[in-house]
Amino acid sequence: MEILHICVLVGSFILLLFIGVPISFSIGIATISTMLLSIDAGPSLTTVAQRMATGLDSFALLAIPFFILAGQLMNRGGIARRLIDFAKVLVGMFPGGLAFVNIMAAMLFGSISGSAVASSAAIGGFMVPMMKKEGYDLNYSAAVNITAATTGLIIPPSNILIVYSLASGGVSIGALFLAGYLPGICIGLFLMVVAGIIAYRKKYPVAMKVKLTDGILRFLDALPSLFLIILVVGGIVAGFFTATEASAIAVLYTFILSFLIYREVKWKELPKVLLDSASTTAIVLLLIGVSMGMSWVISYENIPQNVSETLIAISNSRIVVLLIINVFLLMLGTFMDITPAVLIFTPIFLPVMIQMGINPIHFGIIIVLNLCIGLCTPPVGTVLFVGCGVAGISITKVIKPLLPFFFAMLVALLLVTFIPEITMFLPRLFGYG
Repeated sequence: MEILHICVLVGSFILLLFIGVPISFSIGIATISTMLLSIDAGPSLTTVAQRMATGLDSFALLAIPFFILAGQLMNRGGIARRLIDFAKVLVGMFPGGLAFVNIMAAMLFGSISGSAVASSAAIGGFMVPMMKKEGYDLNYSAAVNITAATTGLIIPPSNILIVYSLASGGVSIGALFLAGYLPGICIGLFLMVVAGIIAYRKKYPVAMKVKLTDGILRFLDALPSLFLIILVVGGIVAGFFTATEASAIAVLYTFILSFLIYREVKWKELPKVLLDSASTTAIVLLLIGVSMGMSWVISYENIPQNVSETLIAISNSRIVVLLIINVFLLMLGTFMDITPAVLIFTPIFLPVMIQMGINPIHFGIIIVLNLCIGLCTPPVGTVLFVGCGVAGISITKVIKPLLPFFFAMLVALLLVTFIPEITMFLPRLFGYG
């Protein structure tokens, strides 16, 4: 019977996704369908609703709506433009410099907003037209923007790392935030290497050097935005406030920045900002709720234990097991959104990782990095869709220019997976792990 339940759970979920049912409803229907099979011999159907409610009853999750609101304010408050101007000072003078600027600005904006979609829309909205005007291939420009946007989910503050903390049973959010810095920077550097090689081969233009005085002015203009990173992450690491409190402080700070200092968001726009934030929050929390329900059903059917036994039976080698999990997560990311994937598969794979001596902090970065690559791939790559929409091109046209950047991200993934010090250096430096 257990095998039948698993087949119903997995089969109905894949079928519903295939016919175009939204992922949150697919997860919920698959979960309920599985519960109906065992309703006589097991828990009642109301258990799913209880588990959904219990899964959302977490103080740490309060950080998500606050960070979403902060991201909405940043998206409208002129922060993206200032970060682009600052990035031009740092990397604009290299061959193909605008691609470097796009990557650097996406890393900075993503690290402040914590959203890959917001980064792709905000940075791409400025950079893609600018690159097209300077003679860059439009498809290449979109590929740069799409892959660079995912760095914001690794470099903190990051909503998905908060979700992983919940799914893992309470891994320190502060430790996860610290762990994300070096892997995020590593991905950005690898993307820049690829962009530099392509720029050299295609002889893309070099931007004019910025005068020292102009560079200082641009830095000062972007400094209030950059300070948010220090305020949020520094405050968490130093123990001044929790991640949830830091998210509320981020909202207050970005509100002051957007409305009172930069003055690029009008008071009449505030209701729409709040409405958009509430809408995004509702979508995310619905995904979290139904994913927690499915996660409980997976646990009830003893799937984590079976997976652990199977993987260990295949090989006792940590390298082999990590490769298998990476391949699985890469395939999973092509058709499943990152939030439910983290919530559902963390409880399945984390016990195996702990049994093999892999730190939960390290595994958190591995699983998120894998699924970030999936955000750039069809058929369910949300960042891919947004990036193509910003550039005004079809998905088929951007796939070929994306391939070298995919390769760079895969190399970075392998380095992060098999060199734990890249992830664990900063957490250990600050007393975690």
